[in-house]
Amino acid sequence: MKWDYLTPGIPDELFERREDVPITKEDIRALVISKLRLRDDYQVIDVGCGSGSITVEVCLQTKNGKVYAIDLNPEAIELTQRNLMKFGVKAELILSNAQDALPSLPLVDAVVVGGTNGEPEEIIKLCTQHLKSKGRIVIDTILIETVFKVLTAIKKEKLTDMDITQVTISKSKNVSTGTMLTARNPVTIISATKI
Repeated sequence: MKWDYLTPGIPDELFERREDVPITKEDIRALVISKLRLRDDYQVIDVGCGSGSITVEVCLQTKNGKVYAIDLNPEAIELTQRNLMKFGVKAELILSNAQDALPSLPLVDAVVVGGTNGEPEEIIKLCTQHLKSKGRIVIDTILIETVFKVLTAIKKEKLTDMDITQVTISKSKNVSTGTMLTARNPVTIISATKI
């Protein structure tokens, strides 16, 4: 499939999915991509790539750059590979936890963190070490506990330009009497810049 639109937000139904592998929904993806402030030649790390929806979108935005996608789950890596192939883009896939994978990666322009496996402080520290000066980090989470840990880690790492956005998306659904809106989980998106 060729996706030739310039804006992020590929419809969820166009991605290959598995019930046991998470996907960042299209509306959240569009916001995450905007917070990354990408350029065509950027190098980007996607920590906790899941189904690969963000990896695919980042690849489409950074056609002359390089994207690294990390996940601990072999099924997530396999699904990400299928989605990359479906959209005709490439990324380096790494089956590992972030703590083991990050030290071997080069400095990058941006990092997106979608999964931390309960270790956000350590992952943010490692991600910050792998960010170039003025590089961006964006973390999205549905857990309140993760928000607190991320904020603490961002302050400890002395990141600047911090922005916190909480989004509650409702999507339309046709029912017998008309159209109703069905709410999804609120998502908190935290972004910051390395000095």
